[in-house]
Amino acid sequence: QVQLVESGGGLVQAGGSLRLSCVASGRIFSAYTMGWFRQAPGKEREFVGGISRSGSSTYYVDSVKGRFTISRDHAKNTVYLQMNSLKPEDTAVYYCATTPPNYSGTYSSRAAYAYWGQGTQVTVSS
Repeated sequence: QVQLVESGGGLVQAGGSLRLSCVASGRIFSAYTMGWFRQAPGKEREFVGGISRSGSSTYYVDSVKGRFTISRDHAKNTVYLQMNSLKPEDTAVYYCATTPPNYSGTYSSRAAYAYWGQGTQVTVSS
């Protein structure tokens, strides 16, 4: 069982930045591929980006490439989502999620992720 707790959301003006954090409980943090998703009102939850177990590979949805960066700190059992140049369309509840241990499939599918955090609200004003 893995528990995930996100933090760092808030209200920011367009063009601003936020950094989300997700702390994972569990025995072997490095065994889990981590992902970030978001869900805007009335929309499906969508993949934002993911990071490999080692942290050496990252993947992003096209709409955030060049603006968002995912990283992880194994010593702190934490994954981060640095969001720069925020736009009003980035407004959503952001969730971190983890796959089962030693997962090696696609990153972008919701079905790949076994554990989810409670979400943190990000609101970008125009």
